[in-house]
Amino acid sequence: MCASLPPAPYRWNDAEGTDAGPRGGAGEIRSAHDESGRKRRLEYPPAPEPLPVPVMDNHTHLNFRDGLVEVGVREALDAAEAVGVHRAVQVGCDLPSSRFTVEALEIDQRLLGAVALHPNDAPRYAARGEFESALAEIEQLASHPRVRAIGETGLDYYRTHGEALEVQRESFRRHIDIAKRLGLTLQIHDREAHDDVVRILGEEGAPERVVFHCFSGDEDLARVCNERGWFLSFAGTLTFKNAENLRRALAVAEPSRVLVETDSPFLTPHPYRGRPNASYMVPYTVRSMAEVLDADLAELCSRISENTVEAYGNWE
Repeated sequence: MCASLPPAPYRWNDAEGTDAGPRGGAGEIRSAHDESGRKRRLEYPPAPEPLPVPVMDNHTHLNFRDGLVEVGVREALDAAEAVGVHRAVQVGCDLPSSRFTVEALEIDQRLLGAVALHPNDAPRYAARGEFESALAEIEQLASHPRVRAIGETGLDYYRTHGEALEVQRESFRRHIDIAKRLGLTLQIHDREAHDDVVRILGEEGAPERVVFHCFSGDEDLARVCNERGWFLSFAGTLTFKNAENLRRALAVAEPSRVLVETDSPFLTPHPYRGRPNASYMVPYTVRSMAEVLDADLAELCSRISENTVEAYGNWE
């Protein structure tokens, strides 16, 4: 059962006159068109029924603006908390968004942070001769006590090709090193690169805690994660009609390794695919997970919450 309207901060007539923290300090605005060039619907979806036990969205990009309204950090977290998503991890992908992450951590204690150079951004820094200085700043930003992860880092063979892939691999190795030296969780972006991600983690020696953000593998990769104690974080993609591989992976995943996320404003769950996403949408994905697992919803929420604390530590 859904509410008739999205939460107040995501409704146009409630957006004016608020003062709720930084609003996209990194300057990113999601395109109004999808990858095929079709215009997207920019209205935020309705709010779901609240979860019976609170969970955490362990991967969101509050610096990205999407939709018809601009929502601040506190507003976004208030809307999520109203439906049982009481904590979140704000993730940086370049220097501006990683700086935004640290700023946001000072604004609201419901956030933890992750900072990194995204695998598709690392080659751009290298092309400008700024790779080393950018990595040095990422490590400095990671010293903030509420930054608990290095990420998202990893490999992306969908958008990056040719010589830039070598920069990606070097960047991934360097981020692994930072995470290990600082004792932080490693948050992995893995797109069409499963074998090389696993290989490099083995060659470098994985940090104690590894999260496969927006898990995109199959049963085989899920079993590798089980064997090595890595976390699998499921996003709205799990709900897509063509994502049977993800549902099979969830079915074999070790329950103590399962997390949930939005990757908002991207990957909005079915039936609102393509529209703006936000942390308040997590319950749609959690309910889908419960259906796949034939699990009690409250028990699954409790397990996800416990797993998220194990992955990132306490929010207090």
